[in-house]
Amino acid sequence: MATEESDDHGGHHLPAVEDWPRGFGEASWWPFVTAIGGAGFYIGAALFLLGTGEQPLIGSMVGPAVFIASTVVFLVGLYGWLYHAFIVDFWGGEATEHGSPGLRMAMILFLGTEVATFGAGFIYYFFIRAGAWPPAGAELPHLVGSLVLINTALLVASSFTLHYAHVALLNDNRSRFIGLLVATLVLGTIFIGGQVYEYYEFIVGENFTITEGVFGSAFYGLTGLHGLHVTLGAVLIGIVLIRALFGQYSSERHTSVSTVSMYWHFVDVVWIFLVVVLYVGAEFTI
Repeated sequence: MATEESDDHGGHHLPAVEDWPRGFGEASWWPFVTAIGGAGFYIGAALFLLGTGEQPLIGSMVGPAVFIASTVVFLVGLYGWLYHAFIVDFWGGEATEHGSPGLRMAMILFLGTEVATFGAGFIYYFFIRAGAWPPAGAELPHLVGSLVLINTALLVASSFTLHYAHVALLNDNRSRFIGLLVATLVLGTIFIGGQVYEYYEFIVGENFTITEGVFGSAFYGLTGLHGLHVTLGAVLIGIVLIRALFGQYSSERHTSVSTVSMYWHFVDVVWIFLVVVLYVGAEFTI
C-alpha cells in the first residue's frame, strides 16, 4: 500500500491514510491534532492569568509552558493537515471539478465552525461591553489610528486582488493570475506585520497588555485569533502560488483556488466586523 501511494504522489508518503483505521477512506486524524493544539492556546492563556496577580493560584511559568507545548502540537497537526489536503495533490495535479462541489461544501462547513469560534469571542466582548464603559479602573488606549485604517485597507484590497486573480484564471490569463496572487500574498504579509507592530505599540508604548482587565483579554483574544487565521490564509495562498508557478491550475481545474478564496474573504469580513465592533465600538463611552 505504501509503495503504491508513493508511486502515485512522486515518492511522498501520505501522512494520514496509513495511520487511519481501514474503512475510513481518506479520513485523517490531523485535524484532531490541530484542534487539540488550538484548544491548548486557550488553556495556556487561562493558566497564565491564574499565575499572575498578587496571589497567583499556580506557578507563573505553567501557562507559558502549556502555550508553547500547544504551539508545537498545533504546528505539527497543521503541517500534516496542509500536506495531506493541499501539498500532496501537487504531485498528481489539481483535483478535477468532479469532486469540487464536495470540497467547497467542506470549506463552507469549516467556515461555519469558524463563525461559531469567533462568535464566542464576540459574545464575551458584548457581555462586558453591556455594562458601564470603560470598565472601572481600565485605561484604554486610543485604538482607531492610522495603523488600523491602513491595515484594514490592505486586507480589503487583498480580497479584491485574490478575487480578480481567480477571474483571470477562469479566463485562462495565467500571467495576470500569478501576478495578482503575488500581490495578495504581499498585502496579507504586510497586514500581519502591521498587526505585530500594533501589538508592540500597545504593549511597549502604552503598557496595554492582555492582563489589562476584561477588555485586554477580549481585545488580544479576538485580534490574536484573527491574526492566526490571516497567517494560515497567507500560508495557503503561498501554497497556491507555488502550485500556480508549476502550472497546476487552469479554467477547468481550480478547486484549491476557489476554496482558499472563500477562506480569505471570510477572514476579511471578520476583520471589518472586528474593527467596527471592537476598535470603533470601544471609543464610545457610556
